[in-house]
Amino acid sequence: MTEASLRIVVVDDHTVMRAGVVALLGSEPGIEIAGEADDGRAGVELVERVRPDVVLLDLRMPVMDGVAATTEIVAGRSGARVLVLTTYDTDAEIERAVEAGAIGYLLKDTTRGQLVDAIRAAARGETVLAPRVAERLLARMRRPAPVALTPREVDVLNAVADGLSNADIGRRLVIGEATVKTHLLRIFAKLDVSDRTHAVVVALERGLLPRPERGDAS
Repeated sequence: MTEASLRIVVVDDHTVMRAGVVALLGSEPGIEIAGEADDGRAGVELVERVRPDVVLLDLRMPVMDGVAATTEIVAGRSGARVLVLTTYDTDAEIERAVEAGAIGYLLKDTTRGQLVDAIRAAARGETVLAPRVAERLLARMRRPAPVALTPREVDVLNAVADGLSNADIGRRLVIGEATVKTHLLRIFAKLDVSDRTHAVVVALERGLLPRPERGDAS
């Protein structure tokens, strides 16, 4: 008894590219082209009608782009997995597609074998990323999350940089010493540090505090 073929829908506004993908996959055992569309809206309607296993979807298309189409397909009743196949590999494009619910993100320089393997993996519910895309996502995840200090926290940290004690900081900013301590604790948490000196160093490194101007040499 043979396994049922995986049913694929191809959505791409570039006629030549779409025809190439259809021709590439049409002769692959175990894969059936269930339909094709040339814009996001037509793609969503086709997916709802034919209920494929996997949708190969371009990102930049007329009428409805790939991100909006992905959102609608994932929210729909077809149960289809969306596998983005595009030329764009910017952080913004990748992030938007993944947040919309795409299970995979491939680039159009993908080989036939890689594409077929990715389709089968996507149909099984596995995440599939082109190596360049995976590298970009990992690099983005490893970057420290952006930190913002409030104006008052900057004032407190500037005073710390000037060598003032908590009591002196309170007098300079006309706030209670307990309030100064509260601000410092929040600053430590945001910067992931445990002491005043380290807080100033990290804040300077991240550009959260203005660097002190050097006085003229005496």
